[in-house]
This record gives sequence, structure tokens and C-alpha cells, in this order.
Amino acid sequence: MARVRPEWEKRGDARLLRVVDAALADGAERAGDRLACRVGCTECCHGPFPITLLDARRLAHGLQALRQREPKRAAAVEKRAWSAVRALRRGFPGDPDSGRLNEDESARESFFERHQARPCPALDPRTGACELYAARPLTCRTYGPPLRMAGENLPACRLCFVGAAPREIARCRVRVDPEGLEDRLLRRLYRSGEPAAVETLVAFALKPEPAVAAASRRTRPRSAGRPAAVRRT
Repeated sequence: MARVRPEWEKRGDARLLRVVDAALADGAERAGDRLACRVGCTECCHGPFPITLLDARRLAHGLQALRQREPKRAAAVEKRAWSAVRALRRGFPGDPDSGRLNEDESARESFFERHQARPCPALDPRTGACELYAARPLTCRTYGPPLRMAGENLPACRLCFVGAAPREIARCRVRVDPEGLEDRLLRRLYRSGEPAAVETLVAFALKPEPAVAAASRRTRPRSAGRPAAVRRT
């Protein structure tokens, strides 16, 4: 069960997403067909990456909402998340039980490189679509166009703006969260007692709670005394 989000967090996060999505929509309009982003393109859906506590809480509630609407799809996401967590625990740069990353950048980079081909648990492998698109982290939302973040210019996705002149790329650069709304929300979470500075991974944010996982094992069909094979979805 996802933790209850206070009203101030839900309102603040909704405002943050409106600001970010509006900026990206404006950038997409300027970029036109220079952006390769569309359903089925999974360039940004492989390999683990750090997400904030705010991202993790949003994802957990997105999964909870999916579970209420379409429990089979939610169960498939949880199954993929649990499979990813088991694989990612070995050599994890932080606490492999909670999924909290440490601040060792060298260890992080090595870990991310080893797992760069691993698909995100929220990715539906049949459709190439994100099952939790509305709740996706900011990193997912901002992947594609050239960005201006925290005083730094970041490049576009390698599949976007192919052959474009530097001036054209600069014209389409998107300023993300210029008011620092995300940082303010994270600081308030910290003041409320949450470890706001801690980062984790999508798989850990989506893995089933122990009670849910145990219930799933109890209700899983058995054959000849052995666990039934888990069908990959």
C-alpha cells in the first residue's frame, strides 16, 4: 500500500508537473519533427537511473491507481519490478534492501553501466508504452529535447535533432522548473520527517510491499508440487 500523500504534497506535485509539462509542450511545438519521441520508442526506458523521493511516491500512487482500475496490468508491473530488484541488489551502490542509493558517484556510474540494457519495470514490453505514464519521474518527462537545468545546458536525446544546426537546437532548448518547485517540495518533505535527499530507483519504488508479495505467492497456482512458471509479460 502506497503511503498517504498529504494534500500539500499532491497540490505541489500537480503544480510542478503542470509547469514542467507546459514547458516541454512548448519545446515540442518549436522542435516539430526534430523530436523522435513517440509511443514505441523506448530509448529512455532502458537502464536504471536515480529518482527523487517525490518521484518514488508519485510512482507508488500511480501504481496503486492502476491496481484499482486494471489489477492484472498492475500485477505485471509489480512482477517486473520484483524481478528487477532481485537482479539489481547484487553490487547495489547503497542499501540493497530499501533501494536507497549512496553518494558514491563512481560506484553509481559503474552500476548503471552494468545494467544499461535492463528495461524499466513500468515499460509494457508488448506495446512499448509506459504503464505509469502520468506518474512517470521528471527524468522520463524531460528526456528528448535539449534542456536548461540548474544553470547547465544538457544535450538532446541522440535520436532527436539529428543533423540540426546548433542554433536550431538552442532555439528549442527547454527551461525545466525555473522556479525550483521540485527542490522546495523535497525540502518540505524533509522537514516533515522524510529522507528527502535520498534517491532510489524505479524498480524499488514499484516493488510489491511484503504483504502483497506474500499474498501473491499464496494465491499463485501450483502444479505437481512445484511453483508454476512465471510468464514474462
